Amino acid sequence: MDFEEKKPKKKLTPNQATIKAQLSCAYQERCQQEMRDKLYEWGLFSNDVENIIANLISDNFLNEERFAKAYAGGKFRIKKWGRIKIRIELKKRKISDYCIRKGMLEIEESDYLKILKEIIAKKLKENNKGKIQIRNYKAAQYAISRGFESDLVWENIKGKED
Repeated sequence: MDFEEKKPKKKLTPNQATIKAQLSCAYQERCQQEMRDKLYEWGLFSNDVENIIANLISDNFLNEERFAKAYAGGKFRIKKWGRIKIRIELKKRKISDYCIRKGMLEIEESDYLKILKEIIAKKLKENNKGKIQIRNYKAAQYAISRGFESDLVWENIKGKED
């Protein structure tokens, strides 16, 4: 289906949008920006959007701290992302520094190091040919691209050499 063939989205009334937004937030944690974008997509104007957002917050459908905790914990456990990548993604969603700090507390240090070691070991096992320096570099680049801190990555790689 071409871009031009898409039929325009049906515009929702504020009441319809409120119900749809509540269902969406009940289904999965959402952040304010994500919900705001959806409401605009549904054809609402700025006054209605801000009123609905305020109601969602007061009715506890939206909670940035809860979102940050769920997001950080989920991306770490499921996708095995590092802190840097998680922090960047939360910033993109306009989450406050306070909520980001709270979200980061969901990641246990021991689990974090365990996952990092697993990622490095897996990558080194995949690249078992060639010079050790090149293999280490590739493993490090991979772990760093997943959002792990470079000093921590290199510390772990050097630990494998001993």
